[in-house]
Amino acid sequence: MRSIGIICEYNPFHNGHLYHLKKIKEMFPNYTIILVMSGNFTQRGFSSIINKWDKTNIALEYGVDLVIELPFVFATQSADIFSKGAIQILNNLKVEKIVFGSECGDINLLKNLANIQINNKEYDSLVKKYMDEGINYPSAMSKALQHFSNYKIDSPNDLLGLSYIKEIIKEKSCIEPICIKRENNFHSMNLTNDIVSASGIRNAIKNNIDIKKYVPSITYEYLKKDLFFIDKYFNLLKYKILCTKDLSIYQTVDEGIESRINKYITSSNTLDELIEKVKTKRYTYNKLNRMFTHILCSFTKEEAKKFKNIEYIRVLGFNENGKKYLNKIKKEISLPIVTNFHSIKNDMLNLEFRTTCVYSCILKDNQNKLIESEYKNKPIIK
Repeated sequence: MRSIGIICEYNPFHNGHLYHLKKIKEMFPNYTIILVMSGNFTQRGFSSIINKWDKTNIALEYGVDLVIELPFVFATQSADIFSKGAIQILNNLKVEKIVFGSECGDINLLKNLANIQINNKEYDSLVKKYMDEGINYPSAMSKALQHFSNYKIDSPNDLLGLSYIKEIIKEKSCIEPICIKRENNFHSMNLTNDIVSASGIRNAIKNNIDIKKYVPSITYEYLKKDLFFIDKYFNLLKYKILCTKDLSIYQTVDEGIESRINKYITSSNTLDELIEKVKTKRYTYNKLNRMFTHILCSFTKEEAKKFKNIEYIRVLGFNENGKKYLNKIKKEISLPIVTNFHSIKNDMLNLEFRTTCVYSCILKDNQNKLIESEYKNKPIIK
């Protein structure tokens, strides 16, 4: 059996994701599709508006064969750490190819840029120089790559794809990266055609705009249930910040930013307001969002140091094809395959339970049910 990997957050699963899946099935009709998916918190520092079990259901309904959870430790960090966890999982699962969306649509260009990042000794020095001038890391990286390649890369999916390729090279993996050109603007909040960005959909939902046209029917039904917007956690975050003596213990709280957080937390009434006040040229919106997610979930630098590599493969769901694929390769996998929370004792897995408890805090009803799902649920079977 041959396999294709997808790395995604599905926040939420929309028409663009469905197009991506259909395109993969056209290009590789007999391949098993394996999804590595962020759980309840995502790479850009948001909570997933649909919980991970419902996201798994949606993915399986629309043709994914096997859904694997990307642990919180990797799912809520910078593009390079996010990519490291995802590629390690796909590598362990013997995946042959990954297919991702890209604004440039040029895989050879992305490969060349990845090789510059890894092999050009002057690249890191130039990134440091630009950061010392006060600009944030993504902008410094883009500027340095432009210096060496005459190509400006600053679109989010291209930057993420670059991280995937870089990690494939570092891991000495045989995975072949393939990109599909994205047609829509990732950041756009405009609802101008049937395929719009996930951020545009989330924004529309918050503003009570009907999004039925922009998501598949099954997603639309799940969007009628409890939704988990990161803004709803602000009072809990505010309490946590005010009661923490030293915020610098938390992952990604670096370089004295804690003094700005402490300065503005009492006068801020929403997460966006706090981010706007704390934000500097050095700190992007996404970086601050991730930082506040780490504070919210008590994810410390000490914990992050312990978790350098993927320690298990947690299966959230599969269909018959996915089951056959797992059965075929499981003897070749050195990591434990987790289908039952209690099957292994592992601190990285215990962290998932803790973050699920935090995630469930905004629910008025069914809070306990969602918490219990973390250790009671077995993989969803389609």
